[in-house]
Amino acid sequence: MSASARENLQKSLGAIAAWEPHIGAFLDITKDEAERQVAALESDIALHQQPLAGMPIAIKANIATQFGRTSASSKILKDFVSPFNATVVQRLLGAGAVVVGKTQHDEFAMGSSTEHAGLGPQTKNPWDISRVAGGSSGGSAAAVASTEVEAALGTDTGGSIRQPASLCGVVGVKPTYGRVSRHGLIAYGSSLDQAGPITRTVRDAAKIMEVISGKDPLDATSSEVPVGQYAALCGKPIAGMIIGMPKEFFADGIDPEVKKIVTDAIMSFEEQGAVVKEISLPLTPAAIAVYYVIAKAEASSNLARFDGLRYGIREDIHASLIDYYKQVRGEGFGPEVKRAIMMGTYALSSGYSEAWYGQASKVRTLIRREYEQAFRGVDVIAGPVSPEPAFKLGSKTSDPLAMYLADAYTVPASVAGLPAISVPCGMAIKGPPNRRVSLPVGLHIIAPHFQEETMFQIAAAFESAHEFQNLSPELPQ
Repeated sequence: MSASARENLQKSLGAIAAWEPHIGAFLDITKDEAERQVAALESDIALHQQPLAGMPIAIKANIATQFGRTSASSKILKDFVSPFNATVVQRLLGAGAVVVGKTQHDEFAMGSSTEHAGLGPQTKNPWDISRVAGGSSGGSAAAVASTEVEAALGTDTGGSIRQPASLCGVVGVKPTYGRVSRHGLIAYGSSLDQAGPITRTVRDAAKIMEVISGKDPLDATSSEVPVGQYAALCGKPIAGMIIGMPKEFFADGIDPEVKKIVTDAIMSFEEQGAVVKEISLPLTPAAIAVYYVIAKAEASSNLARFDGLRYGIREDIHASLIDYYKQVRGEGFGPEVKRAIMMGTYALSSGYSEAWYGQASKVRTLIRREYEQAFRGVDVIAGPVSPEPAFKLGSKTSDPLAMYLADAYTVPASVAGLPAISVPCGMAIKGPPNRRVSLPVGLHIIAPHFQEETMFQIAAAFESAHEFQNLSPELPQ
């Protein structure tokens, strides 16, 4: 096992050296720390028996680690190294995983393309480096897709694990809200944020979920619901299970090729004895508005702590306190974060809080109830992850609304707090006739609260029947 761990690390570092000049997935490579972790595996017999022993893993840069910067890809935290590890990181290390670096993402996890990063390289899609890797966990998804690491942690507030996983052709899991501790995550929307795995196979995602899930006394929102044996359900038959297919997930706005690929993928469950049933979720169009009011309002509150005094960059500025705040936050935050702060502050301001945040919270309850009603007749709900494959770099950066709509199919599950997974289900052919490219498409599977077992069982059944996990991008020339 120790030799394997060292070989795995060398293989990972070799892939990083080959791929990083092309895709920019990492902010920091923690080679020395990774070698120390491998040495610990070699000397500690007990670690040899851990479920993730020797697995090279990357961590999104908004998750606290005592090694590498926890910068949230923002200038305001550009040199911050955490004095502690996030609970999810500590659990990974305890299970024998080897952390090789911190991955790039949209600043403070606000974005759908990793084009809003405040530090480091522009992350690109390994399948076509002229296209986005998705976001906000684009670096984590690109690192896994290019085999730089076997797995990575991302965070998902409204789709930030699932959407980049779909665009990069890997598996991405958003757990039930409260299933995984948020201790050590730099908060974006506190009632929405969850950490989760990005992997090449459903079984690996299930194994990591077993490690990072469970009650944490350091996070009051974490749940005491027992953690299931997720990996054991992978490979179990799904005959007789009912797959709900909402008609609202296939309405106007979805790319025709994506629509066909995802529809065919869902109907293929019938070959394994499952039943596909059309359902309706009428409140789906309202989810985007609800999500962005709640997320931006919570972001404006969470980001107030980054003032250059308690957290963040310190400047030698001889000015009043207000002028100091203006200069530090003006220089430290990027445009998307500033937009979020302004939107959220307005939604929470006197005279508007009930009309915006309060009303959004009420509609959120209705969306949750709509899903609860739907799950009385189906085991899971399936549809597309993204309305289109990976889009061209720069094609949406000047249109925030178009960027927000990239999450149209992922935010409903986030608003309702449900577990969901993206599984590769096909390849779309895009580009001009002289430069056709194959781009991954993801299948979105949503399960009831704390029913990750069912989600993994159905996702693994699809994966085993189609084996899209065996497809890999080629190293750019």
